[in-house]
Amino acid sequence: MKELEGMKIGFALCGSFCTMDRIFDPLKQLVENGADVYPIMSNNAYTIDTRFGNAKDFVKRLEDMTGHKVQTKIEETEPIGPKKLIDMLVVAPCTGNTLGKLANAITDTSVLMAIKANLRNCRPVVIAIATNDGLALNFKNFGTLMNTRNIYFVPFGQDNHVSKKNSLVAKMDLIYDTVKEAKEGRQIQPVIIQY
Repeated sequence: MKELEGMKIGFALCGSFCTMDRIFDPLKQLVENGADVYPIMSNNAYTIDTRFGNAKDFVKRLEDMTGHKVQTKIEETEPIGPKKLIDMLVVAPCTGNTLGKLANAITDTSVLMAIKANLRNCRPVVIAIATNDGLALNFKNFGTLMNTRNIYFVPFGQDNHVSKKNSLVAKMDLIYDTVKEAKEGRQIQPVIIQY
């Protein structure tokens, strides 16, 4: 039997466009190990084309890999709570904007609704951060969420301490290992790593 056989995992992407391409190998790893993965995208991730890729191409890759239509609306992710549709939610990449809103109980996107809905059921939420202000205005939000039950962080570090001294990015290749630990109610260690 595969390690994640029978698990239903939501996989939510926010608009950290420079890191979006890095989530596909970990996503493939989840699927290959038996997880039934349901893709979710923030409106920005779903609609904005950038120098890092076209939104429609990311959507197609997600839907092809998971076999499920991408959810982009609050009303699509709200039933996760009352219907207990998923066992775990991965948010990768999670922008500083989403992190800050989550820490302050703001629910105004499909991704934030999915997080709120899953936490309502006391089920794990795995966050893979990608933010340019992680060591600035968003630093306090890390403290809040590190101490919030059922939230687990993919190990992260300063991705470019010379030209972006406040930037923090998760090691996306550790998503799978973080999911396995979160499944057992444990935070993977170490959380803060050399990038």
